Amino acid sequence: MNAPPVTQSRAEGPAFDETEVPRYYARKTQDILHKYGPGPRVHFHVGLFDPAVKLNTTVSQRVLKNRIVGAQEAILDHAARTWADGQSFPAHLLDIGCGLGGGSLYWAQEHGANVTGLTVANDHIPVIRELARQAGVSGRVTPRVGDVHDMTHERRYDAAYAIESSGYMDRKRLFHVVARALRPGGWFGIQEHFICRPEWTDWIDDYYKTRLGTLTEYIHAAESAGFELEQDEDVTDGVSEFWLQSMAWNTAELTRLEQGGEQASWSRERLQQSAVAHGKMFRIWRDHAVETRLLHFRLGGN
Repeated sequence: MNAPPVTQSRAEGPAFDETEVPRYYARKTQDILHKYGPGPRVHFHVGLFDPAVKLNTTVSQRVLKNRIVGAQEAILDHAARTWADGQSFPAHLLDIGCGLGGGSLYWAQEHGANVTGLTVANDHIPVIRELARQAGVSGRVTPRVGDVHDMTHERRYDAAYAIESSGYMDRKRLFHVVARALRPGGWFGIQEHFICRPEWTDWIDDYYKTRLGTLTEYIHAAESAGFELEQDEDVTDGVSEFWLQSMAWNTAELTRLEQGGEQASWSRERLQQSAVAHGKMFRIWRDHAVETRLLHFRLGGN
């Protein structure tokens, strides 16, 4: 994920601490690998479930992990095919806030893209390179350390996307940087959470060290950079189940430790906190106090 500069994206509230987000994600690397790995495609974002299918949670931890990872892959695949909209997939792609590179590897493996993955966490680079090697796409995935706000690339990419990373960024600056980096007619895909009931803003922002915004804010920022909104899909109902399954995994991990299992990276205290938080997230998403949406912007129309 990319750390924001100290400037503000919303008028209210304190400015970002530009050092906090890189520290946050560097600390979480081993947790992410343990819960969502081993990969090679390792993701740290929500997943998409079929809201019509009722899943129990009294299953093994292995089954829970498989469900979670499968849902993460499902939302990536759904977004990619929706954004392509029957056209050819982009040859050169910018992954903004690439985490451990799961999305970058997906695009390289499934759609043959050459992907530049941008992260602010130095510790992620060797991990991404090793995972790309395991996936056989080292020549197609190039991880870079850097702040997207400082990027000066011009007309280098056919498309760009940000999967749950734009919440850490100054939205106006983000859209202007991406507009400069894209070739004419390029598109920008965003998967993000949007505030619908502001009373939950501070709690969510503090938990994930982020700064979520509203859909209106994103649309205005995009238009100021010359983008047009082509698609807006609300996937909240399909995402809500992710928090329930994730909470169940945390509970299963606690049980494993209590039965004498070896501690991996998550402490008991951290697992307990996460389980409680994910239960709260489930209710917030279920009630649409926060919505997860897939947005597809086109630069200057077609």
